[in-house]
Amino acid sequence: MSDLDEELLRNKLDELRLEHRDLDDVIHRFHMTGAMEQMQLQRLKKRKLRLKELIVKIENQLIPDILA
Repeated sequence: MSDLDEELLRNKLDELRLEHRDLDDVIHRFHMTGAMEQMQLQRLKKRKLRLKELIVKIENQLIPDILA
């Protein structure tokens, strides 16, 4: 992987982590106040899960393969 590719992945990883953290805050606030419909809350939780999956995928791409 080139340095540029790695830098792009790291930038994307930072963006995804920030969005994931923001969603976590939103979900927590709305869960505590009950100001959101259950369907909206489920959509946010699904989006958060998809973000987490993308984060793990990118992290795995950035970790060098030990067996290589």
